[in-house]
Amino acid sequence: MYEGRWIFLILIAGVILATAFGFFFLTLPITALILFCLWFFREPDRKPPSDPALAVSPADGTVTLVDEVVEDQFFKRRMKRVSIFLSVFDVHVNRTPIAGEVLFTEGRGGLYLDARKPEASVLNESLFWVFGSKEDQSHAVGVKQITGAIARRIVPWARVGELMERGERFGMIRFGSRTDLYLPLDSEILVSAGEKVKGGETAIARMAL
Repeated sequence: MYEGRWIFLILIAGVILATAFGFFFLTLPITALILFCLWFFREPDRKPPSDPALAVSPADGTVTLVDEVVEDQFFKRRMKRVSIFLSVFDVHVNRTPIAGEVLFTEGRGGLYLDARKPEASVLNESLFWVFGSKEDQSHAVGVKQITGAIARRIVPWARVGELMERGERFGMIRFGSRTDLYLPLDSEILVSAGEKVKGGETAIARMAL
């Protein structure tokens, strides 16, 4: 699952070659890149709250927007949306907001605008996920992974039909991005713009189960 391993192999090979051929001035910056990548690709363990009615944040970052929109890829209805901006300093692993099955996933090509812009949700390249129950999709939730001006790669780990625990890792976006969480209208939103959240741990909404 660790998608950054090839980067480390290249950088470690660079350090070895630079040292072997006497290019010691390259050793320090390459070592710094290795340390940055180790830090960026970190995957800390997270513990969701005990209350199963709470939907947790799908990402680390800062809440930039809480509103209502018509979701047009799967639900085709009005939903509550919580947008989270991930800087290069945040953990970029995405986690499932609720326990359930991966019901749907669909990618869309697009631009690479600054992920903080409102139009980025529609215009930028993205990958949309739906988690919930086949038997009762009224309580399903959607998560949209959105690229940014720097982030150009979305890495999915889960597959349609896979059963996921709340807070389980399902993918990541590299180097700064945005994650939108779509919730049913009867959900009670527990966060507001400007708040810092942790993926798989911070309660975003209380679901009407």
